[in-house]
Amino acid sequence: MLKGKNILLGITGSIAAYKAASLVRLLVKEGANVKVIMTPLAKEFITPLTMATLSKNPILVDFFNPENGDWNSHVDLGLWADLYLIAPASANTMAKMANGVADNLLLTSYLSARCPVMVAPAMDLDMYQHPATQKNIEVLKGYGNIIVEATIGELASGLCGKGRMEEPEKILEAISSFFSGKETLKGKLILVTSGPTYEPIDPIRFIGNRSSGLMGACIANSLAQRGAEVFFVTGPSNQKPAHKDIKIIKVTTAQQMYDKSVELYSQCDAAVLAAAVADFSVKQVETQKIKREDNTLMVELAPTKDIAMELGKQKSKDQLLVGFALETQREKENALRKLKSKKFDFIVLNSTNDEGAGFDVSTNKVTIIHSNGSEIPYPLKSKAQVADDIVNELVKLFK
Repeated sequence: MLKGKNILLGITGSIAAYKAASLVRLLVKEGANVKVIMTPLAKEFITPLTMATLSKNPILVDFFNPENGDWNSHVDLGLWADLYLIAPASANTMAKMANGVADNLLLTSYLSARCPVMVAPAMDLDMYQHPATQKNIEVLKGYGNIIVEATIGELASGLCGKGRMEEPEKILEAISSFFSGKETLKGKLILVTSGPTYEPIDPIRFIGNRSSGLMGACIANSLAQRGAEVFFVTGPSNQKPAHKDIKIIKVTTAQQMYDKSVELYSQCDAAVLAAAVADFSVKQVETQKIKREDNTLMVELAPTKDIAMELGKQKSKDQLLVGFALETQREKENALRKLKSKKFDFIVLNSTNDEGAGFDVSTNKVTIIHSNGSEIPYPLKSKAQVADDIVNELVKLFK
């Protein structure tokens, strides 16, 4: 399964760094090509000579070789790798990853990597349980990173609890499982819409919504990790899925998203419409900033073009179409009506009445309803996990 795969291994300053030696040995034995990046502190726990001997490659620590000035390109490393595995990942490194800090080669390689990233945390139980660490783990999941959960056991502090890095054999299983499922959508071209749309009132003001675009970004990442090529049409959002097989297309208004979606869907095998598209836009957009002259302002709205309805009309028998229904009342009734009228193969229902679901949160609680009437309810999960559930259902329809 791993023969010929390029694995970039990042090792951070943790007592669990000793396990990286066994992990490299196992990866090489399975036929993988392994390059190792170590943080400066990681060298205090395991020597570069050990890792170089096992990986059969020079160990990278600094941005350049002090002997000859050769540059260790973090960009090239990210392009070379089929998977970037950070094991062990300390609390400090994960905090930096979650917040975009790039103060060593391991982190700059992470921020520029276009390949999937797998993270195996290792730390003391109190550090692991701290709300800041748990939040950072959820943020990393939201970015599409794969987390190999820490296990319960005896820790370096002498305490016993969760925080122990998973054993190398189990991490190898996770990597093998990842690559075995990676090809399930190979050759498929899939459109994903994401984020809000902004409908201008004048050059300064607009009508919008609170969608962050996180759900759509997680879906795009999950699709790409299964081997699909993705058109990611996104409204204004800070969420940018990082994978070489995702083409990001930025739009602002509902009309622009409509035009791009209609243009691209004819080329695609499927579309997942996760965007929160405005149902109305301003009929007459002012060319200059509207000045406050009295206490009232009348703005006339006109309906926007319905992307889902149009793609449902265009859909061929070989294409799939997935929609979302974010509801506040009569949730199932409204979702079923939308499922039928827009010819979705399945719809993802979520409700603002469920705590932890909807906008402005990193979690979601959904029910997937298929066109044949079958329903699959899911508990509250991170949006990255929800994305995997949605993609799993899509994969089944392709078979």
